[in-house]
Order: sequence, then structure tokens, then C-alpha cells
Amino acid sequence: MGENGEVRSKRKSSPVNVMDRPSKIFKYDPFPNVSVNGQPLLEDNQSNMDLDSEDRVSLPPVAATADTAEWQATIERVVRNVVSIHFCQTCSFDTDPAISSEATGFVVDAERGYILTNRHVVGAGPFWGYCIFDNHEECDVYPVYRDPVHDFGILRFDPKAIKYMPLTALTLRPDLAKVGAEIRVVGNDAGEKLSILSGVISRLDRNAPEYGEGYSDFNTNYIQAAAAASGGSSGSPVVNLDGHAVALQAGGRADGAATDYFLPLDRPLRALECIRRGESVPRGTIQTQWVIKPFDECRRLGLSPRWEAAVRKGFPKETGMLVAEIVLPEGPADTQLEEGDVLIQVNGELLTQFVRLDSILDSHVDKRVSLLVQRGGKDVQVELDVGDLHAITPDRFVTVCGASFHNLSYQQARLYAIPVKGVYVCEAAGSFRFESMDAGWLIQSIDQKETPDLDTFIDVMSKIPDRARVVVRYKHVRDLHTLSTSIVHVDRHWSDKMRLAVRNDVSGVWDFTDLAEPLPAAPPVRCKADFAKLDTVAHPAAADVIRSFVRVACNMPLKLDGFPRSRRVGFGLVINAAKGLVIVSRGIVPFDLCDLSITIAESIIVEAKVVFLHPLANYAVIQYDPSLVDAPVQSARLATETIKQGASTIFFGWNQNFRASVTQTTVTEITTVAIPSNGSAPRYRAINLDAVIVDTSLSGQCGSGALVREDGTVEALWLSYLGERSASNQKDVEYHLGLATPTLLPILSQIESGITPSLRILNVETNTVHMSQCRIMGVSEAWITKVAEANPSRHQLFMVRKVDCTPRSGPDDQSLREGDIILTLNDQLITRVSELDIMYTNTSLSALIVRRGEEMHLRVPTIPTSDLNTSRAVIFCGAVLHAPHHAVRQQISKLHSEVYVSVRARGSPAYQYGLAPTNFITAVNDVPTPTLTEFVREARGIADNTYFRLRVVTFDNVP
Repeated sequence: MGENGEVRSKRKSSPVNVMDRPSKIFKYDPFPNVSVNGQPLLEDNQSNMDLDSEDRVSLPPVAATADTAEWQATIERVVRNVVSIHFCQTCSFDTDPAISSEATGFVVDAERGYILTNRHVVGAGPFWGYCIFDNHEECDVYPVYRDPVHDFGILRFDPKAIKYMPLTALTLRPDLAKVGAEIRVVGNDAGEKLSILSGVISRLDRNAPEYGEGYSDFNTNYIQAAAAASGGSSGSPVVNLDGHAVALQAGGRADGAATDYFLPLDRPLRALECIRRGESVPRGTIQTQWVIKPFDECRRLGLSPRWEAAVRKGFPKETGMLVAEIVLPEGPADTQLEEGDVLIQVNGELLTQFVRLDSILDSHVDKRVSLLVQRGGKDVQVELDVGDLHAITPDRFVTVCGASFHNLSYQQARLYAIPVKGVYVCEAAGSFRFESMDAGWLIQSIDQKETPDLDTFIDVMSKIPDRARVVVRYKHVRDLHTLSTSIVHVDRHWSDKMRLAVRNDVSGVWDFTDLAEPLPAAPPVRCKADFAKLDTVAHPAAADVIRSFVRVACNMPLKLDGFPRSRRVGFGLVINAAKGLVIVSRGIVPFDLCDLSITIAESIIVEAKVVFLHPLANYAVIQYDPSLVDAPVQSARLATETIKQGASTIFFGWNQNFRASVTQTTVTEITTVAIPSNGSAPRYRAINLDAVIVDTSLSGQCGSGALVREDGTVEALWLSYLGERSASNQKDVEYHLGLATPTLLPILSQIESGITPSLRILNVETNTVHMSQCRIMGVSEAWITKVAEANPSRHQLFMVRKVDCTPRSGPDDQSLREGDIILTLNDQLITRVSELDIMYTNTSLSALIVRRGEEMHLRVPTIPTSDLNTSRAVIFCGAVLHAPHHAVRQQISKLHSEVYVSVRARGSPAYQYGLAPTNFITAVNDVPTPTLTEFVREARGIADNTYFRLRVVTFDNVP
């Protein structure tokens, strides 16, 4: 129950609105990354932590404008010990996502090189970082300890690396933290190198703040003060007038209130002393979360007057006691302790403080302790086994099929009040990207084999061959009542390694070991199936087109060309069943670096490959092996005459549930459309096309399908077109439009003949202009009359709206320019988009245009499309680099180099140092790198763990 009587859920509740939560003090990131999979790539789920009902009115912050001479002298001594930590948590692990940020730490042992900072800075998983001292010397840091529960960690550096200033250390004095004490927080506040904030300690007995669904400290009291620290001050020392560290900065209010939360230094001091002696840091647990509750609440829980009097007499300054909040199922205290038990004694010792409870448990690992609690006014004595806290804190993970796994941690189990067991998916990617959530899954079984722990999981996965499809059963930590089942396509070819990473606290890095080699894929087997029949449809011939549709699943192992997702599913139309040729939207198959699978008759799954990608018209042609399919697949009959506006047709579409929908409808419009470009990350979009629009609500619900005559002839494909990203909700807009089949026939006939089309295009984007506009822009009356005669239904010409970026030599006199109105190409009047197809087979075109009111004859060159598709990519420091793809060339006026940053990974050096998507790399260590070849040559000469210089230019021409 909360203070106002409201019920609080143990699993994921916050006593207040999410908007009121305080935050961990990470540096704010002003450069969000490119979005992938429909979601922002760099969201930081550690940006908030719950603000619980412990908050009280704090003493007002003390102005830091007129420090006394004593404080000035103290600050001068302290700042030499404070370091700015720049770090990356390089992959998602346990409660921590992959991030790059800045924080603060301070030297606590100058001789051995130990720095104290926060646990949420050091992180539970792989860490890379360096620190900068006050005199701007820097050195690498390595984790030597991160507490399993409390928010502190210790980093190690080489003292010999600091040559130009004497090293000193701050003394840890947890005993000097007193209510009313004036303090200073000295750290890297708001990303600044050094900031000094003043405050006054107002409370010593605050419960640990809740951090939402990320990492949270618990089973400790916190110190509350008014200091108003902000981003980057995590790990700052909280010092008194004598220059002693009395607490560790950990979190603060995010709503503008000047309230900060400090971790007491009792447990960090103990851990430091153990590490100095070269000993491990023992940590004991009974898998129970305790909270401090005031005496009045304890009385309501059943605390007897006798024990309250004894506690008040033994601890006259205490105002509360420890109460069991969460008892983990199947833990040492399960069935022995209950939520709401008031702790009285441990091993016969009266106890009210977390520090003493921690001390007893830490000294009794693998032993038993005796607890006396009061439950409803009755004394209950229990004997409990103390477990090893480190044993239920994962220190290894395995990566396979593009995803990462480790045993469920005590942190996650405590957050959701579930048993500490199971295989946790810490990086849900590759083959194991389930549904819509990226984390929180617990694997129950794979290929009908139970996986209770990581070792069993490794054994099962090592025996599954590449490209196998296996059944995976899993639950989510938020909902253990629901068992989900999925069929997973095992990828051991793009992600061929199965690697085990084990934390090494001696070296400070993780040791990686390759495990089982991938087993070869089993040979495919011919299967038999039949298609479902739509019996209730009024037009059976049209409904029979279902035999020409197959489901297409595209899995992309690498982010290329700015495409935002790694998995797409839709439907394609079979155009040649004998050869296994299928036409599908490029919104489903955007490029050829992918795994394609085709499901026929909702029964047979076969692999497929990309045959052709159209550069402009938003379709791809893929191919499967028809010898593996024993099913009545039917080649679609494609109309040779263009569907007309007002024509009656049958809409056959596939909705989001992969169910066929059929209805009679009418073509309301055939219009030239321009799919909007995506400004933040250029990606493929269809241009220069006529779209068919129909009068049915199903058209907006179905992303795949066709417009069909009553005799079953397909008049138009119904395709999904990927558009821009909405600024309001950050979701990708998809357009559903029809594409008339006659425009496809010349290219499809080549493909059916075994010829891969090699198209050439004009490097321009056009839009239609009506005769009223043409007349004003200088088109003669004679040409206006010819347009009306050539196209009675649509009086229009085409104007060049945008010219793709020109070669380095610049545009020549024969090139088209923005604002040109195209009259003829090769002496053919151009009033329809389909008439522009003349460009596909000509190296140049004789063009008659109107430019600035005058008619001009040009010999316009076309460009080959073979270079527009990405065929080579380089992964460098967490960034994916390739030549600028077609969408980039469409949206930019000048190419600065052929080395384009497509995407970057969270927690990578590319992210840490601001190598952002849409940047162009022009030089490495002052050596120009105009192409990927030169870049790779220069990059290979860079030694590991060394600095180098990159010269980059942004998409907006800013160097």
C-alpha cells in the first residue's frame, strides 16, 4: 500500500506518474540515431527512474556564489581527484541497454589506480571507457568490480599513465554524512568538464529510488539533499568542508525540483578494502527486498508495543524499521518470510539498518542465519540459508543467430517478483526478434527441448542445423501466465559464430570463446499442399487468383540503404509458376542482402532469391525452386491494356492478419503521385509513377493484393509504398496504391526469358504540370493543342522537380535541370508516366524541352542503374558504411565521397564519437578516401585502441 492507501504492484509499479520520475544522471545525447525496425535505435530506457512516496520537502539549495575561503581551498584539493568518464556499454546485458555516455568518478586509491563511480555507469555487461583528469590527461579505465545490487562500481586505471600532475585520493567517510551538513557535488554536470553544486543534506533514511524497468538499487538507504545535479554527474563525490567524500551522487529529480539522491559509502568502502587486499567481495542474499517503513506503518502491520519500545530504546534516533517488500519465489526465504513481515532480529541482534543487515549476510555466504520477524503481532522465528549474490548475477552470455542470452539475473527477478531461473534474451535480434518488444523474454524450450539454464540452451542450439525452422516457446517477464510459441528460422550463415563471453575482472575485459561450428543446412524436401478456397465469393474466377499469391518473408541481417526494419512480411504474385518467379513490393524486399522465404498455400515453405530490383517502380522479382512444390500454383494472367478511371474491378487484398479480402469496387482515380522523401534518413521510394486508387476501405487495410477482372485477369498490383517518417509519432508512413500491369510486361518478359534487365534511367524526379501552368511557363499554344489531342483524359506535361546529384565533373549543357518542362523524348510527346519508359533502353535521348520560356533541343544522357543498388558494405567501429544509395543521390545536390554512413550501433565507438548516420567520410588521418576501397586501405593501417582522425561532412554540407 502507498502512503495514501493506494495499492502498489510489486512487479513494475511506480507510485507516481511516469512523468514525475527522477533520473539517473547520464549525459543528455543531442544526436539521436537513425531509427530501425520502426523504432528509434537509441532510445535510452534508463533515462527515468520512479519517484516513490519517500520524497519530502527538502531544505532549500544553498547558493554557490560566495564560497568561503575554506570551501575554496577544499574544492581546489578535491577537483584533482575527480575525473570525467567517457564510456560505452557495448551491448545490451541484463537491465542495461547498449549506450554511450559520460559520467563522473573520483580517485579513491592513487597508488593502485582505483576510481569509484556508479554501477549504472560501469554496467553489468561489457564496458569500454576512458577518463579525463583535471589537467586533461586521459587514460583507459577497466572495471574491477560492480556491485550486484547497490549503485556503485570500481574502475581501474594505470597511475603511471598520468605524468603531469600528482595523484591523490579522496578519503571515504560515510560516518560524516549528517542531516544539515553542507556539501558540494563536484563532477561532470550536464556534460561540462567540471561543475560544483552546493546543497544541504536533508535526510539519511530515504528508501532507494526506483529506476522504472531498468536497473534499480534496493536494500539500502539513500541520502537526500538539495543540489539540482543533472546529466553527466553520476558518480560525482559528495564532499564536506574537510574534503572527505561522504556520499556518492546517484540520481535526482527530473521534473526541475532541486532534489538529489546519494548512495551512502559504507558498502563501497568495504568493497574497496577487499579489493585492496586482493580478496573477492563476498555478497550474501536471502532473495528478499526490504524497505524502511516508519513506526506508524509498522504498527499497522502488527509491530507490538513491546518490540517497538525495545527498538526505540536501542536506537533512539531511528524512526522506522525494515519490512519485507518482495520475497522471491523459490528463493531461500520463500514460504518462510512473507511480504509485510517486520524485521526484529538477525542472529539474536536487534536490527533496524540496511548496513548491518548487509554486513551479516555478506559474512554468512553458504551459511545459515536466524531471523525474528513480527507477522500480525506474532513473533515468527525462521532459519534461512544465505546464498551467494554473485552466483545469481550473470557474468557471461552467449551470442547465436544474431541474439544474445544469459541466465536470468537477481535484478530482473526482483523487479518482477519471479524466480531467479531461466534463459533471458538480453538482445532480442536476428532469429529471436519476437513480436514487438526487444527485451524481456525467457526461453522455455527450443526444438521441443527444455532450456532451464544457459548451459542447456547452448547444448540444444549447437545441435540445430543452419536454416532449420524450430519451435520456440517463451514467456515475458511481465507476464509469466502466458506461454507464447513461435517458429524460428535459425540463422547460422549470416551470424555463423556461436560465441561465449565471460567477464574477467582481472583484465577488466570480457573473454570470448567460439563454441560449436554451424551444422550444414539439411537438403530441402518436396512437399504437397492445396490452396484454400473462397467459397462465398460471388466471382469464383477472380477468387481463384488466390492460387497465384504466396506469402513472402524477408529477413535482413544488416541495416542498409536507410531501410528502417530488419524483417518484413507481405504477399507476392506468381508471374511464372513453372520458373518460380514472383513479383513483390520493394517495401517488402528493399535490397538483396537478405534471407527470403516463400510460403505457398499456407503450407509449404521454400527459400527464394532476388532476381531483379526495379530502381523506380517499387517492385522486385524473386525466384523459388518450383521442383520443391507439389501444389496447384497458378501463373497470374496480366492485363495488357491499362485499367481506366471509373472502371469496375474486383479488389483482392491481404490484410494485416494475412487473411484474403475480396470486394467489388471502382477505380476512382489514376494519378501521378510522388511518395514523400524521408528527410532524416534517405531510403528507397518510388518516383515517376501513376498510381491506381479505388473506392473501398479495404484498400487502406491491405498492403498486398491485386485488382482483378471477373475472368481472373490481373489489371493492377496492389503494393505497399514506404514513405516518410511522421514527425508527430515517429512512425513510418506506408501508402497502399495500385500499379497497372501493362507497364510491367516488357521487363517481366525479359526476366521470364532468363535475361536480367539492365535498365538506364534519367536521373530526375518529375511532377505533372497542367496546361494553365505550362502556358505561363512558356509552352506554346501549338504544343498545348498537341497535348490535348494525345491524351484526351489528362491534359498534362512533366516538369523536372529535382535532379539527382551530378557527377564530380558537374552538370553538362545537355543535362536536364530543375524547372525544365519535357515536351518530347526521341520525338515522342510525353504526357503519360509510362511513356518515360523509353529511357530504359537508350544511352541518351533526344529531348525537346522548355527552359525559362524557350524551347531547347538536348541530347540527354541516361545513367545505368547497376550502380544504384548497394553491393558492398563495411562495418567499421559499429557503423555500417557503403556507397551512397539511390535515395541519397535523389535528395542531395553534391556527393562529398562514396563513403556514406548508413547506420550505427548503440554503445559503439561510432556512436561515442558522433559519427552519425547520413555523414560522409572524406578522409582518414588526412588521407582522402573518395571511395570505400581507399577507406578500407587506410583503415586497415590503424592499430587497435588508438586514436585516428576522420574528416566528415554532414548531409547538409557542414564539415
